[in-house]
Amino acid sequence: MLQKITIPGITLFALLVIGCTDHHIEEPVNENPASFKEVAAIDLGGTAASEISAYDPSTKRLFTVNNEASALVDVLDLSSFPNITKLQPINVSALGGVANSVAISEGKLAIALEATNKQANGSVIVVNTSTLAQIKQIQVGALPDMVTFSPDGRYIVTANEGEPSADYSVDPEGSVSIIDIQDNYAVKTLTFGGFASSYTQLAANGFRIYGPEASFAQDVEPEYVAISSDSKKAFVTLQENNGIAEIDLVNGVILKINPLGTKDFNILSNAVDPSDKDNKVELGQWPVKSFFLPDAISYFSVNGAGYLITANEGDAREYAAFDEQARVSTLKLDATVFPNAAALKLPENLGRLRVTSTMGDTDKDGDYDVLYGFGGRGFSIFNAASGQLTYESGKGLEQEVIKANIYDDDRSDDKGVEPEGVTVSVMNGKPIAFIALERVDAIAVYDLSDPASPKFLQMIKTGDAPEGILFVAADKSPNGKVMLVSSNEGDGTVKFYQAN
Repeated sequence: MLQKITIPGITLFALLVIGCTDHHIEEPVNENPASFKEVAAIDLGGTAASEISAYDPSTKRLFTVNNEASALVDVLDLSSFPNITKLQPINVSALGGVANSVAISEGKLAIALEATNKQANGSVIVVNTSTLAQIKQIQVGALPDMVTFSPDGRYIVTANEGEPSADYSVDPEGSVSIIDIQDNYAVKTLTFGGFASSYTQLAANGFRIYGPEASFAQDVEPEYVAISSDSKKAFVTLQENNGIAEIDLVNGVILKINPLGTKDFNILSNAVDPSDKDNKVELGQWPVKSFFLPDAISYFSVNGAGYLITANEGDAREYAAFDEQARVSTLKLDATVFPNAAALKLPENLGRLRVTSTMGDTDKDGDYDVLYGFGGRGFSIFNAASGQLTYESGKGLEQEVIKANIYDDDRSDDKGVEPEGVTVSVMNGKPIAFIALERVDAIAVYDLSDPASPKFLQMIKTGDAPEGILFVAADKSPNGKVMLVSSNEGDGTVKFYQAN
């Protein structure tokens, strides 16, 4: 049930949880958001054995996507937390291909399942969290990569990425599916072809359509969904395209696409380390404009205004038939724009940095006039109503990682710390962001009370490559204390944290 919580200056109705699923509401409790410590952990296997988790307060069960060997959802009993008991998993391998995401609302577990043929339409499996009996299987678009419930529990929404085949011979349309539970799980799948006529304007502001012979609708690849507190709008990251789509859930229409532009690494406040061969960790200014390319997105409210926070991971298209990545050292740079091109192309400078080969020759004379990189190496906050940028973390997030002495210089030439997951919840009356950093195995914690000036609180070490983050409110938690859960794809662990 949707519940309104009002605190002076802050109103929250519901919160996006995990690096891939659910919504929760909680009363403020007196716990310090800068004091999270690991209190429990479980190892579910190897790589891909722990990707996304969702928690059901009614059964005190955690459901975790496990694709190590086959399409499973592991079921963990937390009723005696911090003791954890692994129950019989849900095996969905006979229903399709890989399980990508899970979400929970009011005793229902939604599982996003891609088809055995990845380019065919996938489905959502709805399961009773108590009996584990299947309630429904609903067809959605190709490659449902993320699933979530609206805060009021009425809608299930999937981001259907629609990735091409390795040889790019089949490229399904990217889409968003809206399932209306109240209307017997009726589904409406929305595609993006109607925005093709706006591409020139979108491209001028940093939106990318660039797949080989791909139409606008085929090239758009939805990644992640956040839903507004009133359950009326969805905000969907279009990661490879560098944009956010706004969707009217009630009427089932895509309202607009907000292109995200680029981040200028030649500005001191945006400084980066672009080399894994310079034998040091040092943030500097470099002539690169980088696409934000956000993965996860979360919705929160402050002073009655809605905001979106994005984890600007970056992602390149890399297929057998088409790989857009190129090292700067391999490119011909315009001599006028880059008079020091030879020095720039040294491995200890920009030479090792991966950039896109699909853009940058602005005058079409065969050399690169602009270098376009992948990812923002931080996070952004937008006004949800206007789409305007409220805050950009600049070099701040990576500076905190460096201070914590956990920066991985081997990833400097790629996308840095790669912020992948993000969720916002409320503690002590304040909206708190948890940002999963895939390449440094950590979660950064920020106070978002002032969305224009977030305050860093803590860096929490996780398992290898945290993929999903889940916040469980104190009144929903198995032991009455707020609980943070990281699902770590690299080592197959799930780790649990609680605050003082």
